[in-house]
Amino acid sequence: MQRKMMMFLKSWKSNPYRKPLILQGARQVGKTYTLLEFGRIHYENVAYFNFETNPKLAETFAENIQPDYLIPILSHLANQSIIKEKTLIIFDEIQLCERALTSLKYFCESAPEYHVAAAGSLLGVAVNRAEFSFPAGKVDIQKMYPMDLEEFMLAMGESELVLQIKQSFNTNRPLPAVYHDAAMQLYRQYLIVGGMPECVMHFTQTQDYLLVRHTQDMILTGYLNDMSKYNHSNEIKKTRLVYDNITVQLSKKNTHFQYKLVKKGGRAAEFENAIEWLCLSGITSRIYRAEQIRKPLENYRDIDAFKIYVSDSGLLCAKKELSATDILYMVDEINDFKGGMTENYVNNQLIVNGYSPYYWESERGAEIDFIIQRENQIIPIEVKAADNTKAKRLKRYMELYKPAYAIKCSAKNFGWEENKKIVPLYAIFCI
Repeated sequence: MQRKMMMFLKSWKSNPYRKPLILQGARQVGKTYTLLEFGRIHYENVAYFNFETNPKLAETFAENIQPDYLIPILSHLANQSIIKEKTLIIFDEIQLCERALTSLKYFCESAPEYHVAAAGSLLGVAVNRAEFSFPAGKVDIQKMYPMDLEEFMLAMGESELVLQIKQSFNTNRPLPAVYHDAAMQLYRQYLIVGGMPECVMHFTQTQDYLLVRHTQDMILTGYLNDMSKYNHSNEIKKTRLVYDNITVQLSKKNTHFQYKLVKKGGRAAEFENAIEWLCLSGITSRIYRAEQIRKPLENYRDIDAFKIYVSDSGLLCAKKELSATDILYMVDEINDFKGGMTENYVNNQLIVNGYSPYYWESERGAEIDFIIQRENQIIPIEVKAADNTKAKRLKRYMELYKPAYAIKCSAKNFGWEENKKIVPLYAIFCI
């Protein structure tokens, strides 16, 4: 399966100012596989070390973390030579060994000729609790996410359709109906399957939604186990409560996160650590309300008003126990959930593309789903689950702030209407 991360890794390898790389992300998003595949293709050999499956490995780093000490020992453990510039050294689950994290500083300073890549599933959580110093400024950090819809389409053998979608996005010309219908079908399949590589692999090989759902359930179980294993004991129950409640909140007309829906009388002080844990782990993401539409948006975020989304649309549907038929035919019984599910999908696609989305709300409660900075412009994005394109809120926003243009995302084909770029839901990866 083609991953966009490969392009980043190629540029990292050839960068003369390359530092040790930390590849961060939630469990099962494909970090290890991508690094191993990259090493197989672009290096003479790979020296792979996993701190979870080989706990004794940490003892080596407890003794000494200087590269000239570590390299001979690591060569012995890997049973192969580690050669400057020609071997990719991979430290997997590095969050389990803080001394190994610190060692990356010394690889950067005294042994930059060695190519070192580290992967961590709960690195954000681990760093937050670190006893030893994090090698700030001495590492390159890249986040990895589940496969986006473009990668899903490529895995499904639809490379020609992807090219057609990109062309229509750039020209604002509608796709031929047969392509549009096929892309909408793939979009709905993606909502069910999501972007976890194992789930995508099973689906491309079998088209079996039940097998995919079983895999998703196993991933969700793993997440719950992580909440118990890598969390403070007094926060475990709160973290699970918040995570279980996210699907409930996304089913509401108002998808803003509300503490009182987690627990009667719930307050920020009680659950803010749990939310932080979920976001740091990569299991969820959070976007804030922009109090003012000015650059930089970061300066005007309202820290008390936010939404929380699940990192993968397939896991969201699995958690909600929605059947494939419900999504494929968008049955009326899930009407209350369609809006939140679609927002969740759009948010994830925007994040994969490097955006930090916000949302906007007027004094009277009119809301724009997403606000992004694109091509040095602040652009509003309105999202509709179907092809209903009435957008009174968007019109109001445009009258107030006069953006260069706006984006409307729905089931409608490409186009351009009244300074609004019409983008079908399957084409969010183009934004």
